[in-house]
Amino acid sequence: MTIGYWTGIVLLAYFTLVTVIDLEHHLILHITSLFGLLFGLWVGTKLHGFGSTIAGGITGFVLMLILYYSGFLYLRISRKLRGKDHEETEALGFGDVNLSGIIGLVLGWPGILLGLVLAILIAGFVSLLYLLYLISRRKYHPDSALPYGPFLATSAVILLFLRSILSG
Repeated sequence: MTIGYWTGIVLLAYFTLVTVIDLEHHLILHITSLFGLLFGLWVGTKLHGFGSTIAGGITGFVLMLILYYSGFLYLRISRKLRGKDHEETEALGFGDVNLSGIIGLVLGWPGILLGLVLAILIAGFVSLLYLLYLISRRKYHPDSALPYGPFLATSAVILLFLRSILSG
């Protein structure tokens, strides 16, 4: 089963909104996460049934939660080693954890695994290009960061698009 035209439009608009806000403000709003949770649960259940939807949502949330706390630990250790223990930024925001759960609902189990791997690969490639750009402009700083939500959203859109092509 495919998602359908109007459902696809709403999902694309949702992921676009999340991407724009995350690029501009480096955050994913709770109200957009709540909408995504409800809409993702509906779409996922329609696509692959309730069990796969819930399993995908939980997997996406838990895996990203592990990365969230790993990033927190990494930043804490690296800042302590550099003598900048007072700085308070996150390697990964909790909105990204929520978004991964939402994407897990939409992609289901085991689709979320491919979704997260694809997001990591896209983020790595873009980050490498961004790093090279900053170095070439002599503007590199160890705390330079890109928001992660756009990579998660891009991954989900690519996989949903491929699903619709392959099934229809």
